[in-house]
Amino acid sequence: MARKFATAIPATALVVLVDQLTKAWALRTLPGNPIEVIPNVLSLEYTRNHGAAFGLFSNGGVVLSVVVLVAIGSVMWMITTLELRLELVAMGAILGGAIGNVWDRFLYADGFMDGAVVDWIKLPNFWNFNVADAVLTVGVVVLLLSTWRHRDHAS
Repeated sequence: MARKFATAIPATALVVLVDQLTKAWALRTLPGNPIEVIPNVLSLEYTRNHGAAFGLFSNGGVVLSVVVLVAIGSVMWMITTLELRLELVAMGAILGGAIGNVWDRFLYADGFMDGAVVDWIKLPNFWNFNVADAVLTVGVVVLLLSTWRHRDHAS
């Protein structure tokens, strides 16, 4: 089991570190000063998300935080059930994304876990997001593809 966590936790730590550093940069640089990186494709624009992914459940910070904390515990348990290195790294990425966003809810809270997540990456016709969101999503896709591939080879 120690080997599994030794594989997943560095990915988790890297995601949290990069996420929090980029959010700190966005907080210092972007409020009132969006940056258009690729015209009509990619801009860096500071926003706060009081809800879940894609702005769902706006102002549900406390409930969302509790759900995320339960999900973090579930991901940690799931790490113990995996064998493939790729799946362990993907699960570490998912864990890092969840921790990065729930940390914002603690860090920027007026009350108990009711803070908003810092989002700063903007694509056209899409919600603003951050590194934690992007890496968590990639981690889920990698985990699903790996599981699907592994299942097909086991048949």
